Amino acid sequence: MICLGIEGTAHTFGIGIVDSRGNILANVTKTYLPKQGGIHPREAAQFHAANAKTALVEALKSAKLKARDIDLVAFSAGPGLGPCLRTAATAARALACWLDVPIISVNHCIAHIEIGRLIEGAKDPVTLYVSGGNTQVIAFDAGRYRVFGETLDIPIGNCLDVFAREVGLPHPGGPQVERLAREGENYIPLPYVVKGMDLSFSGLMTEAVRKYKDGADLRDICFSLQETAFAALVEVTERALAHTEKREVMLTGGVAANQRLREMMRLMAEEHGARFYVPPREFCQDCGANIAWTGLLAYTHGARQRLEETVVRQRWRTDEVDILWR
Repeated sequence: MICLGIEGTAHTFGIGIVDSRGNILANVTKTYLPKQGGIHPREAAQFHAANAKTALVEALKSAKLKARDIDLVAFSAGPGLGPCLRTAATAARALACWLDVPIISVNHCIAHIEIGRLIEGAKDPVTLYVSGGNTQVIAFDAGRYRVFGETLDIPIGNCLDVFAREVGLPHPGGPQVERLAREGENYIPLPYVVKGMDLSFSGLMTEAVRKYKDGADLRDICFSLQETAFAALVEVTERALAHTEKREVMLTGGVAANQRLREMMRLMAEEHGARFYVPPREFCQDCGANIAWTGLLAYTHGARQRLEETVVRQRWRTDEVDILWR
């Protein structure tokens, strides 16, 4: 069976094609970059609509397939930005109707975990999922992925991007903060907010901006911001690992590209005798292959949907999905 997956939760429109053996046949992405500021949902959706046909043609060409070779269409139904989700869902429904094939909706967060398990060979990891729109510590238990800790306000990726924007760094802000952090030498105390198993980053971001406006060296602030935020993320993941007694740790999501976070997570995993996994950057980021593979897993294990049931869910939580394939 061959599944075509459509990703469209935020700034990336992606089309991936995967077969039932786990071979990734194509993975094409088109990324919306705002002229200034952060992501504007309506503009991002318009970008997706304008690039959908090109992405589809490129994906089929890359996979050396014809449209009629597709057996299943999957799409990211949430969580995400409403206009973007609706654009991806409309494209998926139209394609499924045209090809007369089944359609399945996929939870975006779970797709990040499943593509990591496929590519890295992880069997049952505690996953730290960090991106511009999500920050969660996740592990599988009793038929569902359970959230052991999450942000109470803004995700870590959003924290880094907003900070960068406030201090005049270009978008996307995360890589810019990472670059400057390597040059920082002095740690500046910043709010460290861990509440039980949950995290908060809004106060950290606000105080980091205030320190910059008060004249602190930007390189030292970037260094301190990363160290503080990442230490909190590692702490919560470590406690989840100890509680679940699992033997694997996985880091995924767009912020997983950060080398300092990878290093801190790797050291923590080693101290607990756990294997550490990070998927290749292409699959840490939002992409259609993530959606295609997860949709294929769901469909081949009995999930079915009528077209009228393929509604988008902006706040579709990770722990609301029955995991039929595990």
